[in-house]
Amino acid sequence: MSARRLPTAAVSTLLAILMVGAVLAAFASMAHAASTPPQAERYRRDLIRSARYVFGMTAPVALLAGQVHQESAWNPMAKSAYASGLAQFTPGTARDMARLHPQDLGRSSPSGAPTDPRWALLALCIYDKSLYDAAAFAATDGDRWRFALWGYNGGWGWVQKDRAKAKALGLNPNSAADVAQVNNGRAAEFFRENRNYDKAIDRHQWLYLPWGPGVAMRGVP
Repeated sequence: MSARRLPTAAVSTLLAILMVGAVLAAFASMAHAASTPPQAERYRRDLIRSARYVFGMTAPVALLAGQVHQESAWNPMAKSAYASGLAQFTPGTARDMARLHPQDLGRSSPSGAPTDPRWALLALCIYDKSLYDAAAFAATDGDRWRFALWGYNGGWGWVQKDRAKAKALGLNPNSAADVAQVNNGRAAEFFRENRNYDKAIDRHQWLYLPWGPGVAMRGVP
């Protein structure tokens, strides 16, 4: 007796079920591989409160969380060669923030308090807002955030120098895509770090969309 064949429709349904299962398994694997650090949840409320205080109720919370993720992986005692804390402020920038914003950031110490999580998160939001405001020339809101983040990472002076060189080369100084190609004198390693900074935050912010809105710097999210 010959073996009975399953009807074509049944075979198609079975294949579809197997494909869906494979896709779900892949997504589960990706979610496990790319997840928020456990300690991030501890500072979620503080970040949301600071972000809304500075930017209003539509604050780009996911982007700001992605930035903290990139800076310190949510470790308030993180230290690098030049900076410390959740937002990785250098001593000089921390002092400047306390001096320029005494009501919000200067009460605990005239030198700032970069290893105090609440201070660091509020200072990050205030600094980002000042850079975002300075980048009002940008062609799009996504470009505006890219310029602001480059300024946070490498200093606003370098943003302006690179824009000036882009203009001299016949590129659009208000386009982040054009300015991204231009290095007006930085060491190659620092230039690479700076141009990868916004890309890393763009990836990280996807993890934090449940916290609040993100920013479409390259069409996502």
